[in-house]
Amino acid sequence: MSKRKNQADHEDSDSDSEDTPTLIDVDFDFFGFDATIDYHAIKRLLDQLFGVDAEGLSTHALADLVLSQPDIGTTIKTDGEESSPYAFLSVLNIGVHNDNVSIKLLVEYILAKSKGDDAFHESLSTILRDPQCQVGLILCERLINMPVPVIPPMYRMLVDELKDAVEENEPFNFTHLIFISRVYKLTPEEEEAMTIAQQQPGKASKRQKSQNSNRETNDRSPDGVYPFHPEDEEIRKFASHHLIFPYSNAQPRNAESFGLDTAGRLMLVPAAQFTELARVLGDVFQPPGNV
Repeated sequence: MSKRKNQADHEDSDSDSEDTPTLIDVDFDFFGFDATIDYHAIKRLLDQLFGVDAEGLSTHALADLVLSQPDIGTTIKTDGEESSPYAFLSVLNIGVHNDNVSIKLLVEYILAKSKGDDAFHESLSTILRDPQCQVGLILCERLINMPVPVIPPMYRMLVDELKDAVEENEPFNFTHLIFISRVYKLTPEEEEAMTIAQQQPGKASKRQKSQNSNRETNDRSPDGVYPFHPEDEEIRKFASHHLIFPYSNAQPRNAESFGLDTAGRLMLVPAAQFTELARVLGDVFQPPGNV
């Protein structure tokens, strides 16, 4: 069942014009999860979210778990309910699903990666052991070039869905939320090349245009680290702990390496801040013309 509709200007990166991109109006429909339709798309988006480490994290089981909660979280589609989602947002209770193979693997993975920050690791270890703590795992991913303003409505709906679930005594009364996302790193030379490409309309690829958009939103990073998802920089402001970590299966890089240098990101946010976080995302990433 459709939750709501949102219209946004979407850049057509496949336009033959080399001077100006073509903007087209796209209707984005928000739906709950449908296990009979959404599995393959959700699995692909989870593989994208975890990058080169996805293979060892049982993302097929994780996709099944996400789809087992049709009333918690949202998908975004453009061609009706029967089409594949282009984006999704969900939250899983780690304690409730701790016997699921994907959650077991993810908890081990998260704890291992958090060792890069002693304070973060200690906090995670404590709350994951404490039966009084209810820890939610936020999963959010989308296809490249999806406009950022379609994301805040999903967070606002999730706030309402969690409130309704708690009122029904369902296990979504979280104390903490773990966000997993991803970043990319640019050398000074790569930054210069992307800046030049950005100044030449029609020359950049879809991926480059998406990354340029992210860099415009967040300004130039002093350490060359940029989010794939611009909203992560706002989420980070609510986090008690934050960490950029290397992928376990990342290949060594040199001057001849092809593609982006990517890494993972972990953030721990007090659940009491989630409603305000959703409000801020809506304020910061408003559709064009609504600012």
